[in-house]
Amino acid sequence: MKVMQYINQLINILVWIVQILLGLRIILKLFGASESAPFVEWIYQTSAPLLLPFEGIFPSKVLDGIYVIEFSAIFAVLVYTLVGHFLSSLVMNFSKRKNRPNDL
Repeated sequence: MKVMQYINQLINILVWIVQILLGLRIILKLFGASESAPFVEWIYQTSAPLLLPFEGIFPSKVLDGIYVIEFSAIFAVLVYTLVGHFLSSLVMNFSKRKNRPNDL
C-alpha cells in the first residue's frame, strides 16, 4: 500500500511542477516579459517540451503587439491536470482493490 501512496504523491508532484511551469509561462507571455531575461528564457525553454503535443491546436492571440494569450498553454494545463487526476484515481482504485479481501 505504501508504494501506491508514493506513486500517487509522485504523480501529484509532477502535475504540480507542470502546472507551475506552464502557469508561469502563461503569465510571462501575457504580460510581455522580456525573452532576454534569464529567468524568462529558462521558463520558456523548460516548458517548451511540455507544449509540443499541443502546438498548433489553438492560435495565440497577440494584443497591442506585446501581450500574448497562449491558448495552447492554457489547454495544456487543463489536459495535464486531467491526466494527473485520472492517473491518481487509477492508482488509488488499484490500491483499494489490492487491499480488499477476495470475494470468493
